[in-house]
Amino acid sequence: MAYRGLRKGLTSYGDAAFSLFLRKAFIKAAGYSDDALERPIVGIVDTASDYNPCHGNAPQLIEAVKRGVMLSGALPMVFPTISIHESFAHPTSMVLRNLMAMDTEEMIRAQPMDAVVVIGGCDKTLPAQIMGAISADLPTVVVPVGSMVVGHHKGETLGACTDCRRLWSSHRAGDIDAVEIDLVNGRLAPSVGTCMVMGTASTMAIIAEVMGFSLPFAASIPAPHAERVRSAEASGRVAAALAVPGAPLPGAIVTPASIRNAMVVMQSIGGSTNGIIHLAAIAGRAGHPVDLAEFDRIGREVPVLVDLKPSGEHYMEHFHQAGGVPRLLAELSGVLDLTTPVVDGGTLGDRVMKPEDMHAQDVIRPLGRPVTGQGAMAVLSGNLCPRGAVIKHSAASPALMRHTGRAVVFESVADLAMRIDDPALDVSAEDVLVLRNAGPRGAPGMPEAGYIPIPKKLAALGVKDMVRLSDARMSGTAFGTVVLHVSPEAAAGGPLALVRSGDMIRLDVPARCIDMLVDDAELARRAAIARPAVERPARGYARLYYDHVLQADQGCDFDFLTASGAADKEEAQ
Repeated sequence: MAYRGLRKGLTSYGDAAFSLFLRKAFIKAAGYSDDALERPIVGIVDTASDYNPCHGNAPQLIEAVKRGVMLSGALPMVFPTISIHESFAHPTSMVLRNLMAMDTEEMIRAQPMDAVVVIGGCDKTLPAQIMGAISADLPTVVVPVGSMVVGHHKGETLGACTDCRRLWSSHRAGDIDAVEIDLVNGRLAPSVGTCMVMGTASTMAIIAEVMGFSLPFAASIPAPHAERVRSAEASGRVAAALAVPGAPLPGAIVTPASIRNAMVVMQSIGGSTNGIIHLAAIAGRAGHPVDLAEFDRIGREVPVLVDLKPSGEHYMEHFHQAGGVPRLLAELSGVLDLTTPVVDGGTLGDRVMKPEDMHAQDVIRPLGRPVTGQGAMAVLSGNLCPRGAVIKHSAASPALMRHTGRAVVFESVADLAMRIDDPALDVSAEDVLVLRNAGPRGAPGMPEAGYIPIPKKLAALGVKDMVRLSDARMSGTAFGTVVLHVSPEAAAGGPLALVRSGDMIRLDVPARCIDMLVDDAELARRAAIARPAVERPARGYARLYYDHVLQADQGCDFDFLTASGAADKEEAQ
């Protein structure tokens, strides 16, 4: 018999009746009535934290979700999990994504609830929550916290964090003095909410909506708007409705068709390069691999349609005003599978904006008038990356799409920080900056160090972009000709470990290739020379991470948490 509500997942005391008796006794201490305790239960994940300004509106959204649940006759129960903010997580937020996914999964599994609402936004939070929900296998509604509103400085519209990187680069080059950069610092993020450009937070909120986990427009409503609160209330109503039949489960939402839809949309929005790592992890939890070759094919066929920074000019509030995801679906309806299910019933096709609801706007373009002729990202191959690498060419310099230059190698993030601005560094604008030992295991956690800063002496000469290459990640908000996610990473024995300063590296994005121009015999000789290993952490979560993290092309999940990994463990036993 499948138990519901308070009777679900009783604590083990050897006497089920006593377990229920004790549970009810303690929860009644909080003032709950028998009527309330007989209702279906909707769990609500609280990720508010003083360290997480992106989630500053989470308490208000929680109250709205609770209201929606109660208006629908169910019982809301709020519980905390860890909270991750990109700028406050040491050494990088990506290290903690899998821990948050585990926390979310185990708390859903351990506590009695019939459906769950997850509330999050800042970069790694939404993918972590979706990963955990898939593994916990409970009906789930996703409520993004929403993006912050734009800021202004000297008549210019500002947005975290594309403009923060651009203006900081100007400060490094000496074009903006200390007084002005401090003034800018107080204007880049004028409200709570996630970055208002097409960074990872915006990308994953849109992917959650396209895959069917959240309600229409949930991805794009700005965080401070009343509409965001009403959307949260409606999400609570949907979760209460799901709690009764216990369906659809996340596994019915994450299908090969919905994953392909997510890849199409990720290319069309100018999405974050981090998005493909998170999508691979989400898909892996459901037992569906992401095909990077297919992702690249989609990018050749589906152009960027959303004119948002860093690939365009606008911001998330403008995307929302233009019609958000439903308007984008109308432009992409010919290349999407509109039969995929959505969490509130029906299909993705039901959410396509009707012509009579559309208005003239210039943020979401038609297929015939794209922002760029191809999708946001390209997947590269070559002797540097046997399992692939990624470049966001929609936010890169066209003149560098074919480029051959001399490698300038940095052995680690620490080495990069120590030498990049050294006036004696042997570097020119035509060189290729190479960072290694910054991948999932090597750093650890694959930090957003792939956006290697332009050496200060070159920045002072007006150099704005260079080809950069690493096994790290970069923020989805960044602009530049940056090759990322080189797989396998150097610390896992990948050929990136063999590059030496002075080697010639050839990038050819149209041909989807990146290679070091070193012959096989020399590479074999270098490979035979012992190299220092990345130190294995001694204890705790860092040790677990080092021992079990997968490579970028597999989503950087833990091997024992993926659907195939869990099955392999069971078979071995």
